[in-house]
Amino acid sequence: MSTFASDNASGVHPEILAALAAANAGHQPSYGRDDYTGRLQDVFRAHFGGAARGYPVLNGTGANVVALQAASDRWGAVICADTAHIHVDECGAPEKMAGLKLLVLPTGHGKLTVEDIRREARGFDDEHRARPQVVSLTQSTELGTVYTPAEIAEIAEFAHGHDMHVHVDGARLANAAAHLGVPLRAFTTDAGVDIVSFGGTKNGMLLGEAVVVLNPRLNHGMDYLRKSSMQLYSKMRYVSAQFLALLEGDLWLRNATHANAMATRLAGQVRDLPSLEIGHPVQANAVFVRLPEPALADLHEQFSFSDWSTGEARWMTSFDTTTKDVDQFAKAVHAALTR
Repeated sequence: MSTFASDNASGVHPEILAALAAANAGHQPSYGRDDYTGRLQDVFRAHFGGAARGYPVLNGTGANVVALQAASDRWGAVICADTAHIHVDECGAPEKMAGLKLLVLPTGHGKLTVEDIRREARGFDDEHRARPQVVSLTQSTELGTVYTPAEIAEIAEFAHGHDMHVHVDGARLANAAAHLGVPLRAFTTDAGVDIVSFGGTKNGMLLGEAVVVLNPRLNHGMDYLRKSSMQLYSKMRYVSAQFLALLEGDLWLRNATHANAMATRLAGQVRDLPSLEIGHPVQANAVFVRLPEPALADLHEQFSFSDWSTGEARWMTSFDTTTKDVDQFAKAVHAALTR
């Protein structure tokens, strides 16, 4: 069965598997003292700027929990969208593990604006209220939309003016860069972002993400936060070697560009079908649609995809989605709607 359920459902890119096999030779020091992790710092600096420092971790939830702790105090709060992964899909981990209050805002197409944030950016000196200390953005968003560098810069200017840091949940950061046609630093470091959860798993890696600190002040205590949050992997070379394979060349961009193109192809083939509504701009590798229930049921018998909390169906593409996959799925959608 073809799947459009998640880019987590894809396999591992062959170039990354080859890098893992190469990294498996011989012994290396543990806990990040290996040659691969050392070399990885140069790669992160090349993509994010000279002050960047990367901390490989095991998964996206762990990356977010570590990053949010680094950017806040124990009495802090995080402003985020109501569709944010940290709010919807992490089983309360930021609250349970980091002790943070999430201040959740409804958004248009998953993107926060300064006017949205202003509603919760208050009570900074009120001891009865968790102090807003972080604005967390998702790039690309959970609804497949993308912030422009200017939009992020405007939010960062507002946040910093209110003594808040800016965190980007970048599980699909590469897809955003591919859509925008700009380097990763253009909408992170150069836009004023302080810390990033940088994703690899959804873009061809076997496992692993990284917390990339862009504001050097947030490096304080990061080693301890990563360990106490159960994200310090002893054989870290296997995460770092994957990131090297992804980031030293253009594999990260090739994978993301292809995934985005497959979503665009799918949206183009179904956009004008009767009784189908595309809910959000298709900018990354997700297509959100509304369909009649009988058509949805018919499609679920043939393909795997998600029914989203917004009442929409979510169709995800990935680096290994083929044009044949897309065309067969689009044909099935057409048949389900016209029979």
